[in-house]
Amino acid sequence: MLTLSFVTGTEPGKWFDRFRDRTRHGRLEAFESEDSLAALIDGRAQLALVRLPSQQLDAEKFHVVELYQEDKGVALPKDSELTLIEGEVKLADLAGQIMNYRIPDHGEVDVAAVREALQIVAANVGVVIAPKPLLKVLSRKLVVPRQLKDESVPATRIALVWHQDADSDAIQDFVGIAKGRTVNSSRQVAPKRSAREKTLTKQARRTAEKPAKKSSDGRGGNRGGKGFGGSRRKRGR
Repeated sequence: MLTLSFVTGTEPGKWFDRFRDRTRHGRLEAFESEDSLAALIDGRAQLALVRLPSQQLDAEKFHVVELYQEDKGVALPKDSELTLIEGEVKLADLAGQIMNYRIPDHGEVDVAAVREALQIVAANVGVVIAPKPLLKVLSRKLVVPRQLKDESVPATRIALVWHQDADSDAIQDFVGIAKGRTVNSSRQVAPKRSAREKTLTKQARRTAEKPAKKSSDGRGGNRGGKGFGGSRRKRGR
């Protein structure tokens, strides 16, 4: 089993699906956290998807694999004239606006502070500067997240982090999937499933997702070796 914490503002669902489909490491337990690195440090997670920079990160104790840089964003009140700006918003466009939150010079983002500041924006007061993916996740109907272009605003990055003394095949497989390696990659350490195992998995999914069809006598269509599964066995003889 692999336990993973992912920071608010990331959407790693596609990686979870690929990990479950391509590997046999058991159950994947994932949970969102405003401070995913803290969850790794205190032992609640074996692997963490974190937002960098972070003052908690000790490079001598953790493996760090950076995945991508986040777009910068600004949250505007829905009725603000600033929402009429075409394309990216520039910092100069925000002159005179109340800054409820801005990424500090050291670059570390306080998710809880961003969440609180967005409530003020929703009341039609001021703006918030933060990573755009985070703003998209936290913003409600009265707030409009837009892309911000300004080199003076520190950039944030998303990375996978885990303890150096707690490496595993499951972690390496997940990192490989997040970096875009395919199922046929030589770095994929999990054994391939046989054709029969794949077929049984598909059949189990169909059974879980669809109710069994009724036969003319009212019994389930798959009883007694009949139906889809039975016809396949006959063709195999």
